[in-house]
Amino acid sequence: MKKITRRKTKIVKIGDVKIGGENPIAVQSMTKTDTRNVKKTVSQIKKLAEIGCEIIRVAVPDMEAAKSLGEIKRQIQIPLVADIHFSSDLALEAIRQGVDKIRINPGNIGNEERIKAVVLAAKKRGIPIRIGVNSGSLEKDLLLKYNNIVTSQAMVESALRNIKILEKYGSADIVVSLKASDIERTINAYRLLSEKVDYPLHLGITEAGTFFRGTIMSAIGLGILLEKGIGDTIRISLSAPPSEEVRVGWEILKSLKIRKRGVTITSCPTCGRTEINLLELTEKIEKATQRISKDLHLAVMGCVVNGPGEAKEADLAIVGGKKVGLILKKGEIIRKAPEKKLFQEFMKELKKLAN
Repeated sequence: MKKITRRKTKIVKIGDVKIGGENPIAVQSMTKTDTRNVKKTVSQIKKLAEIGCEIIRVAVPDMEAAKSLGEIKRQIQIPLVADIHFSSDLALEAIRQGVDKIRINPGNIGNEERIKAVVLAAKKRGIPIRIGVNSGSLEKDLLLKYNNIVTSQAMVESALRNIKILEKYGSADIVVSLKASDIERTINAYRLLSEKVDYPLHLGITEAGTFFRGTIMSAIGLGILLEKGIGDTIRISLSAPPSEEVRVGWEILKSLKIRKRGVTITSCPTCGRTEINLLELTEKIEKATQRISKDLHLAVMGCVVNGPGEAKEADLAIVGGKKVGLILKKGEIIRKAPEKKLFQEFMKELKKLAN
């Protein structure tokens, strides 16, 4: 795979994380707790950070939630983003609480005067703003202009309009997203905007669906954009635990060889030649390695057809036989174990590599 040439964008600092320019594409997620419950929200954020979440966003539905942001920020180690809809007052309170970024929705935040107040307050504290355009909540006048059809062009027009407002009041720390619930509109919108501005882009397919469908939608949509060098941060929107969003995000980046983190598992689909329970074994290994951050390539293969070849390219591998398995390190056999002990013996060797 040839190296992806990324689009040149401005650098924006979100807490301790820099995005844009040549900085790594950051993996984000969003909590699914009630933000007013500080204990549960902090607990979820810490668990997400352990598996690679680099920026976290929280919903701010009311003033009680907004006033909880300061305490949440004090207890976490990754940048905190406040997700604001409908109320500039909530955005202003989030800024007072010291969040690291504000996300506003142009379709419902209010008139220019309200946006101006948020921009000036954020600028004073050095807090960046993400203009988060969503196909489901476009401005009414744009809907009217485009005959109540949310096109990619309408989404881009919304973004450009609001970029101008932010620039008018001196804001330079701007991030933009253009999310639709289908791949085609999302890709077209990002491509169009990337030709017009050099602000960093946050990628995502909004309301992508369940874990199964949403993963496929996100992998295709974001994969196409990332391969073209478009995108500076990503969030995988799934009707699933946020930990799955983080895992899928990292797998997309790893699959495109954009970033390296944690374990990559190559495993065969099994067939009639397989004489060990490879599916169960692979699932156990995948679950047991989720919190390993070291870049390691593992292979779990069912038989000698492709097993030895894959094992040569892996840091550690299993090649199955008749109720037994060979454990190989860098292609060299280091142990033979019966099926019942294969997982335990494999994990012993993996712990040596991971430490």
